[in-house]
Parts: sequence; structure tokens; C-alpha cells
Amino acid sequence: MSHRYDAHLANEIELRWQERWNAEGTFDSPNPAGPLSEGFERMAGRRPFYVLDMFPYPSGAGLHVGHPLGYIGTDAFARYRRMNGDHVMHTFGYDAFGLPAEQYAIDTGRHPRETTTANIATYRRQLRRLGLGHDARREISTTDPGYYRWTQWIFLRLFGSWADERTGRARPIEALIEEFASGARTVPGGRDWADLDERIRRRVIDGHRLAYVSEELVNWCPALGTVLANEEVTAEGRSDLGDHPVYRRPMRQWMLRISDFAQRLIDDLDLVDWPEPLKRMQRNWIGAADGAFIRLSAPGRGIAFEVFTTRPDTLYGATYAVLAPEHPLVDRFVPDQWPGSTPQAWRGSHATPRDAVAAYRARTERLSDRQRTTETTGKTGAFTGAYVMNPVTASPIPVFVADYVLMGYGTGAIMAVPAHDQRDLDFAHTYGLAVRPVLRPPAEWLSEHGTDPARWRTAFDGNGAYRENIAGPELFGLTVQEGIRATIEWLERLRLGRGARSYRLRDWLFSRQRYWGEPFPIVYDEHGMPIALPDDALPVLLPEMTDFRPEPQQDDTGTPVPPLAKAKEWATVELDLGEGPKRYRRELNTMPQWAGSCWYYLRYLDPTNKTAFVDPGVERYWMAADGVDLYVGGVEHAVLHLLYARFWHKVLYDLGHVSTPEPFGRLFNQGSVLADAFTDERGMFVPAAEVIQAGGGTFTYQDRPVTRRAGRMGKSRKNGVSPGDVYDAYGADTLRLHEMAMGPLEADRPWRTDDIAGVHRFLQRLWRNIIDEETGATRVTGTVPDTATLRKLHQTIAVVRDDFEGMRYNTAIARLMQLTTHAARLEEMPRELAEALVLMVAPLAPHIAEELWSRLGHQDSLAYAPFPEADPSLAAEPAVTIPVQIDGRTRFTLDVPAGASGEEIERLLNEHADLPRHTAGLTVRRLVIVPGRIANIVTG
Repeated sequence: MSHRYDAHLANEIELRWQERWNAEGTFDSPNPAGPLSEGFERMAGRRPFYVLDMFPYPSGAGLHVGHPLGYIGTDAFARYRRMNGDHVMHTFGYDAFGLPAEQYAIDTGRHPRETTTANIATYRRQLRRLGLGHDARREISTTDPGYYRWTQWIFLRLFGSWADERTGRARPIEALIEEFASGARTVPGGRDWADLDERIRRRVIDGHRLAYVSEELVNWCPALGTVLANEEVTAEGRSDLGDHPVYRRPMRQWMLRISDFAQRLIDDLDLVDWPEPLKRMQRNWIGAADGAFIRLSAPGRGIAFEVFTTRPDTLYGATYAVLAPEHPLVDRFVPDQWPGSTPQAWRGSHATPRDAVAAYRARTERLSDRQRTTETTGKTGAFTGAYVMNPVTASPIPVFVADYVLMGYGTGAIMAVPAHDQRDLDFAHTYGLAVRPVLRPPAEWLSEHGTDPARWRTAFDGNGAYRENIAGPELFGLTVQEGIRATIEWLERLRLGRGARSYRLRDWLFSRQRYWGEPFPIVYDEHGMPIALPDDALPVLLPEMTDFRPEPQQDDTGTPVPPLAKAKEWATVELDLGEGPKRYRRELNTMPQWAGSCWYYLRYLDPTNKTAFVDPGVERYWMAADGVDLYVGGVEHAVLHLLYARFWHKVLYDLGHVSTPEPFGRLFNQGSVLADAFTDERGMFVPAAEVIQAGGGTFTYQDRPVTRRAGRMGKSRKNGVSPGDVYDAYGADTLRLHEMAMGPLEADRPWRTDDIAGVHRFLQRLWRNIIDEETGATRVTGTVPDTATLRKLHQTIAVVRDDFEGMRYNTAIARLMQLTTHAARLEEMPRELAEALVLMVAPLAPHIAEELWSRLGHQDSLAYAPFPEADPSLAAEPAVTIPVQIDGRTRFTLDVPAGASGEEIERLLNEHADLPRHTAGLTVRRLVIVPGRIANIVTG
């Protein structure tokens, strides 16, 4: 019988150890209290360490080899920390609500719960086969009513809170009501709280809640019958799913007031250990900008709007203003007739300003935000027929609507300074508007561009002195920053504006017209006002339905009908909410897929708790240091998921439900696995596995030429490689090692199946070093390793430890390969070397390591065995003595480490006490060093 380590033996070993780990609960991480506390006493003295993966959406296609890259990396790190004495929690779950599952249910007639359950089972089987050390007792799915009960509970905390602008923190809504009732806070409009009826009071309070209902511009897809997130809309303004037209229209939606936390979301990035590029992405998304709000009023009409600008000092150069087409004040500004002085080019073919604006709105509402703001889009607009006053020049400037101004950014209105903004300049050229410079560029800029200062009409953002003839605030001779401050003071003094900080971050649109999502724990009374359900009414379960289709609309003018409207018996409910039994209407929208992923890391801590979303003591045990100790996932979630989760966490922190201000202490972005993909003459992807390489570097599919394209491995590109194929050919340990050896964990790496064999040979060599392939007996002896072997062993331990701490697995594997090769040359395999090798390999290839550890005579799993420690004295290189000559005559000797480089020898020579005495008064021309042999100083 052969005992050779091949695919058959690897698979047999792996399945056997996976069964044992499961049966013994090897990776169970007991809590200090509650249902999962059994065995906690074994962890006494161990530091809690929380390792977290960004959990996946379980699609029907299952995993390809690109998916587990981060999961293998976190598993290796968790195993390493466990072997270093930490109490490690590492588990897994599934983000399973959302449009893809619902659309699949519509297409196939299968309930999304059924397909989701099947997909999760597939993922669970594939992940277990990788040998991931997860605490399976903690597994969650966002679609489990026991889970989304607490998602609804957190939503009610948002609905029941407001952001106190004095502290920037969330507080219970009852505190706001008390402030209005006591007079500590002024009621809008200056009215007395006691004089307001109940409905008006509720409207005032609802206007402050962190979760609120609002008319918002959304991406409406009539064909799908639902609102889409910006990420679900293509650059061409069509749905990513199904390629249907998407329109911008106002709809009544639930919103979350994340914008009130914008500054904290920026400031608290200083509290976390995240990659700086990722922090920069979050800061840019939030988009803090200091400047001023300026009020622009229509002369004699009693209406005005605000603009925000970071350069109020350029107000003198504002020659027109622009409103977003969907701005709520547009209709009030537009007069019934064209002013007599309106140029024909501004009127176009329209009889009235209202006709012009209506036609332009009809055009722009079919465009996505990306289409409207792309640099390649020509700047278009429509004159509203209205004018506002420029406060500095005291002259009227025309007001346009234009698609390059978005309602979702700033105030939805801008003052246009074409001399200092390229978009404004392009628009001004299109419509023949004035370009009035404010800043005089430096002379070198004018010279470089060959521009006459008297005729300067190009955009410029330099820091030159202000023009001498500027009106309004006195700016002559000031720097830009001084000019900005002076202008803000001038605006505030005349009550024309105010200094402020603005943010690009908008409130979070939180409604979806879908079935497969979390129901809102909200009902509406006879006045259409939202009422929170009590906590004991949770969870609000999805009704059982067989038809999940939203009502598709022929065009964008129809009224949206969410799928839940079809569940008529569910859509209304009789409840006693303190006023006796009454009929209420349920909220028919569902929450977006983001909802469940905002807090899943907290439910992992206490997944079976039926009385709280997490026990406070359990939360403090795992999170109290810095939050999650290590969070690993793709950079594609760098902004939205992380911002949303941080926002929810801060609200929970402010309300006393969690103990840390930030959820994720350390974050690491793994790279992607790249693979060749191929497209046919239509540009459609074809199965990469069926492509044949022809002569001359060309490729064919079914005898037709195809084009090779680079990119990520994925189902849509038809270039995925199933992990099952690798298991069958080599085993899971080989796949794990190969993915970690391909390059740095944070870098993208190409998948090359041919390279797997080299990693497999390493595991075979490791096996042969310890196991006799003929008899299956161990080959280790009790001999003491020779000096060179001990040195190489302890040097390897030091390097591998350092590499594991930094998750540099590729370089750790390279050192382990070198040590294994060294061991293969030895006549005997010392136990000391064999056991250290096995323990160092264990986090990366745990199955073969467990098997070898067992065959070396150990009864227990090595999961908690101490990771080897390097002895610096044994790792040190031996010293050699070399003569130091001056002009060929030996003057003294120098002790250097064996193998020291010429640079290191030169450094030690320069530090030697005898060197100055022997070279005093001499001119050193050059230094000749033969490493390990001699150093010769040449003078002259």
C-alpha cells in the first residue's frame, strides 16, 4: 500500500479532519455568558480576538476560486492568532435579501426563500471543504426572521432618535419633545408648543427623526416596478438588471439622516487602522467643504434660494445662476411670459418660459446622475425667464435650469462664475453669457499662456492678488484665504449669507419596491402619518406570496405598486397602539439589501439571543478594545457598506447599546483573482474553459475566433474556475497554499492553473520529510539538529512570524519552502525541526499539518498548540575574523557575521576603534572588500 501524498490521500485526510473539527467543536469560541458560554473557562487568560469577513451574497452559481481569497487569508490569520494564545472568534454568514433573488424567483416561479436556502447550502458546503475554522454555531442569514427582527428593532431606534446639532450625537426623540414642551427649544415659526394640535406636533418631531419619510428624487425603473440605487443604474441610464430604461422622478421614500453624522464619520477615521487610500475614498465621498451659503433673491418677487460655494470671494464674477431642473423652487421662479429683453437664443422655439422648462425637464429626467455630470456631455440648459440679484454688483443675473447641477448635491443651485470654473465657462460660451474675471493670474501664468491681462477670459484657480476694481467687500491685496474670510464677514454683516461647512454626503434612501427584503416595522394611521410598532410586535414577517412581481408600468408616469400591495390581508392590520383597536395601513416598501449588512458583525457575537440583539457583556468582551480586530473584504465596499455600518454603529453607541465609537478597528482589503476571459464577434463572453489556443497567439471557440480580455474572475465573464476541480486534482490544502502564494494578499493576481503543481510538490516534499511513503511510518529521530539547521530553523521562524503578523503569506510560504528543501537534504529528520515545520505550515495548510502532528504522536489538535518562537541566539549568523590591510599590510582584524555583505563590512569597519589611529594623516582613495576574506584600504 502506498503512503504517497497525492490527491486521493489529500482528500481523505481533509474530509476526516473536517469531520473531527466539527465533532469536537475545535473552533467554537465560547462567550463569557449566555447560551454560547459552555467551555468559556478553557479560555481563561486568553485575549479575545475577533476576525471578520465581509459576508457574501449567495448566488446560485456557487463559489469560484476567486471568492475564497480573503476567506483563506482570514482563516490563516485566525489560526495563527489562536496558536499565539488568543481566544479567536471567526464565523460566517450570508447577506441574502435583495433584487437578484427576487428576480430569479420571478423568472423561475420558485420562492426566493427556497432558492436562497439552496444557495446558502451550496456555499456552506464549498466553504467547509476549504477547511475554514469557523464557529458554525454563530452562522447567520439576513433572511432569517430571528435575524431581521433585530434589523427592524434597530430601525425603530433610528426612528425613535434625532441628532442633537449641539453635540452631533443621537438622542432619544423624547428628549427633543421635552425641549419643545419646556421652551428650551424654539418651535419652527415661533409658535408655542402647547398651542399646536397633535398632528402638527408629530410633523415637527418627524422632521427631526433619523428615519423619516420624504419626497425624494429616485431612480425609477417602470419595467422592474422598483426604485434602484445609483449603483444599480448603468452609465447609459438603464437598469443593470435587465437593461431597462430608468427615470428620475420624485417618490415618497424612507430616508435615513446619515448627513447629520458627516463630520463624525470624517473625524473618527483617525480612530481606526485602515489603509490610507480607503480613508481618502470615504473622506472624498462625504465631501466636506468650507465656504458660505449665499442668498440670491428675485428683485421685487419675495422669493429666493441659497447656493453654497467654497469661493464666496468670486461672487463678483457670478454672471448667472443655475437651478437643478428638479429644484422645488423652479415653478415659483418661472414667470408666465418671457421678459422683453430675452435673447432669442435663450427662448428657442418655446412660447413661454414654462414651456421651455417643462420640455427641458422631460429631457433630463431620463438621464442618470452619471450621464448628467459626465465631462463628455455638452452643457445644456433652459432659461427660466427669471433673474436674481448679485449681492456684490447689485445687478440682476439670469437664472437657468441645467442638467449639470444635481438636486442631490449642495443646495441644488449654484452661482455660476465662468471665469473660474470650467463647467460654468462651457455653459457661458454655449449661451453667450458674460465672463467676468475676479482674480488676476500671476504674471508667469499670463506669460506662459500668452494671454493679454486686459482680455483674459479663461478659467483659472490661482492664488494671485485680487483685481483692483472689485466691488463689494474690500479684497484688494489680500490672499485667497484672507479674501474668503473677508467676504464671509461681509455677507454675514449684511445678512446676505453665512459661513458654513457643507458636505457632499446625502441622506440614505432606504426604501425599495420589492418583496424580498425586510418589512418596515411601521404602520400608518388615518392621517397617513407613520407610527412605530412596539418592540413586542417584532418581527414583522413577510407575508407568504406566490406572485412577487411588482406591477410593471408602461412608462414613468404610472403609480408604483409594490409587490406587498398584493397581500391585501397583510397590508392592513387591526392593532391597539394605545387608542383602542384601530385599523392601520402597513408600509408596503421593504428595506434595501444594505440594511442587514449594517450590523451583522454584532449579531455574530450573540446569534441565539432572543431578548436582545446582543448581550451587553458579550458585546463588551469581543468589541471593547477597538471593535472588530481584523475586518477583511474587497475594496468595492470601501464606501457605501462601511459608511452605512459606521453610521448605524454610531447611533447605537450614542444610545448606549454598544461600547465602541467605531465598529471595525483594523481593515484590510484583499485583491482579486484575475483570469483570461474571451468575447466573440458580438462582444459576448464565451466559456473560457472551452476556448482553444490556436497558432500565432490566437484563440477560437467552437471554431470561431474570439478575443482575449483581462479582468476579474466572475460568472458574468464565464471565466470562473470551480474550487471542486482543484480539490479533485490536488486537495484543498494545495488550493489554499496556491492562493496565498500567488502574490501579496492585497494585490490582484492572475490565476494560472499550471502553477498549482509547484505548490502541491512542496506539500509532497513536506510529507516525505516526515512520513515514509512505503510504510507510512514517521521518519523523525531524536537527534539534535546541527548548528546550520538550527540557525536556518530559527531564522525561518522569525521571518514567518513577522510575515504572518503582516499577512504577507506569499513570502512566508517562500521561506517555508526553503526550510523544507533544506530538511530534505538531511540524512535524518530531527523531531525539533519536523514539529516546528508542521506548526508553521498549519495556518496555511491545516489538514496536512493536523495529520502530520497526529502521526508525530500528539493526541490533541494543533489548533491551540503554541506557534514556534525564534531564539535570537540560535538565529544569529556565526562571526568570522577578517584582516584589515592598509596598502597591502595587515594592521588589525575585524570580526563580522558570516555572510555579511560588503556594505555591512564597510559599516563595521568605519565603526571600529582602531581605524582612526591607522588612517590618521592618510588620504583614503578606495576600499576593497572581499566578503568573508579581507578588507584593504588603499591610500595615496
